[in-house]
Amino acid sequence: MRLDFIRPLYERRGPYASVYTGAFTERDRESRWHAVRDRLDAADPDTLKVVESEALRPGPGQALFATHGDVVLAEPLAEPPPSELAVWSPLPHVTPLLLARGENVPHLRVIVDHAGAEVTVFGGGSPRTSTVEAEDWPLQKTAQGGWSQRRYENAVEETWERNAAAVAREVDEQVRRIGAELVLVAGDPKSRAMLTDHLGTKASDRIVMVEHGSRSGHGAFERDVEEALDAWLEGRRAELLDRHREASGPTGLAQVFQALREGRVHALLSPGELPREVWVGEGGTQVSTDEGELRGWGVEEPVRERADSALARAAAMTDAELWFTDKVSDVAAVIRY
Repeated sequence: MRLDFIRPLYERRGPYASVYTGAFTERDRESRWHAVRDRLDAADPDTLKVVESEALRPGPGQALFATHGDVVLAEPLAEPPPSELAVWSPLPHVTPLLLARGENVPHLRVIVDHAGAEVTVFGGGSPRTSTVEAEDWPLQKTAQGGWSQRRYENAVEETWERNAAAVAREVDEQVRRIGAELVLVAGDPKSRAMLTDHLGTKASDRIVMVEHGSRSGHGAFERDVEEALDAWLEGRRAELLDRHREASGPTGLAQVFQALREGRVHALLSPGELPREVWVGEGGTQVSTDEGELRGWGVEEPVRERADSALARAAAMTDAELWFTDKVSDVAAVIRY
């Protein structure tokens, strides 16, 4: 999981109010909000005010992160949290959000036919769907016979090719723009083959064909896509774990913190929430299991913080990925070199 979307949180000095709520009904909003607010009794009044205003908006649930009277990040939750959570802490408590969000793979979903394609982009913001239709005549072959039959069929094939080339240009551009890891393609078999013939190398290397899907029906396509994404994610976790083991990568908080400070971490592998307290300073990689170590680096007032919150900040600020897996019992790092 890339952490670019939480980086703005670390560009503002805390402390932070981190609030996870479900939907508030008219009947219970007052009592439930009071319960949340009571857990933020140390927060400043301006921050409490903006959190309350944002938290009471309609919706299934959301994660809010606010400091100094501003909501810095508000992320909708697909499902209400198991229990409402409100924390006032030096760093934003992002781990529940990351666990709920899951690894968002930047990818394209393409349903192609002779007329063009429907291309949906997942990455770099909310999903965006566009329709690519370059030419619409002639599209269908006929069985009319006669001297013009061959010429007509050639014209149809040429139209299909031009449409496939137009779709390929759009796919290549979007793969480049969002850094897509996968291009999931469904639709007419001949159109799929034509599309792959026109794609650039980067997009071609990321193609995964899925069995079902047409522009008139997406149900089976969506199921196939989710299976393909799950398979890719499992493969990616296994690859990172293998790289960690083969290189005898850093394991445990002390070793991993050192690698993060040195900018050597490509990816973190975490078993999930890590509530153990560590010491942090204001800088993104000012983190240690030893308070004295931070003071030795010139941090005048180290503060205690959850290990997972400190790891998330250091990963985000050093452009490292974060992956959750039950294959590790302690945090581990995959090094860049």
